[in-house]
Amino acid sequence: MTSSKPNSTASQDAGSLDISAITTLSKAAGDPLRMQVLKVLQQNAYGVLELCQIFDIRQSAMSHHLKILANAGLVATRREGTTIFYRRNPRNGNGELQQLQQALFASIDKADLDSALEEHLKQINAERAAASVEFFNRNVSRFEENQDLIASWSDYGDSVESFLGSSIVATGTAIEVGPGYGQFLSKLCASFDQVVALDNSAEMLEQCQSRADQQGLENIEFILGDTSLAQQRHIKADCLSLNMVLHHNPAPAEIIAHCASLLAPQGVLLVTDLCAHDQEWVKESCGDFWLGFEPEEITHWANLAGLVEGNSLYLTQRNGFRIQLRQFSAGSTAI
Repeated sequence: MTSSKPNSTASQDAGSLDISAITTLSKAAGDPLRMQVLKVLQQNAYGVLELCQIFDIRQSAMSHHLKILANAGLVATRREGTTIFYRRNPRNGNGELQQLQQALFASIDKADLDSALEEHLKQINAERAAASVEFFNRNVSRFEENQDLIASWSDYGDSVESFLGSSIVATGTAIEVGPGYGQFLSKLCASFDQVVALDNSAEMLEQCQSRADQQGLENIEFILGDTSLAQQRHIKADCLSLNMVLHHNPAPAEIIAHCASLLAPQGVLLVTDLCAHDQEWVKESCGDFWLGFEPEEITHWANLAGLVEGNSLYLTQRNGFRIQLRQFSAGSTAI
């Protein structure tokens, strides 16, 4: 007669695996430096050399700490060209292990970052941003040519404009961050009373304004600066557009958080960007900082900023690129 008793050894093994994973996670997090690394990786990804600069330690030592965090599932890696970037891993197992990690991250996020580390972090992000601005200032005359290598506005612009039409709740003010040559501005000007075109590249903004003038678009305010300047000016938007901007931005989670704070009650954030890809040539040819994004990455950043996900649309382009059109909305009270 075959016994139907449960296999106690198998049950112990399963339990041992759970305890082992929890122990590994706890040991990995139980170090002051590694805790600070997880804090730094809260909303952005950094390479080993950047983390060495932030923490002022040798590469071998930083690699050792990152390996421990990776083995515990606390960080994930993604190759961007020749650089491997580390970011916090939002998904690590399931059940109690996942709950433990989420509780750990939530506690870390409430803690203050060491002031010296915060200054180093600002320096890294400033260097990234300066490199991006320098590229666009240097290549302003080739902007459309560079964009055409990936996807032309004519390939997906109609979809973006239709997406806008189905997203509008109020028609007071719209902001476009990084308007390029202003292909989307005519639609925004026709849909909203006031439009703000915001760009941190003086040369790009000048080209954009020149083309808007040629079209006779009059309800636009052109502002040289980034989203932090718009925050300082207390601008509120019923609609905010990030059209092919995030993959050029050194801190995409931060810009989404800024955009959330700029939205009026019930305001809508529209994000158009590349899905994750492996075509490294875009970094050199088009000034891309990131090789696109997984949809759940953008959703995660938007949720962190207090936004609610709405409709999504995905378009296949030439050369294997895919474009994601995403809609997120603010709550009934301003963020």
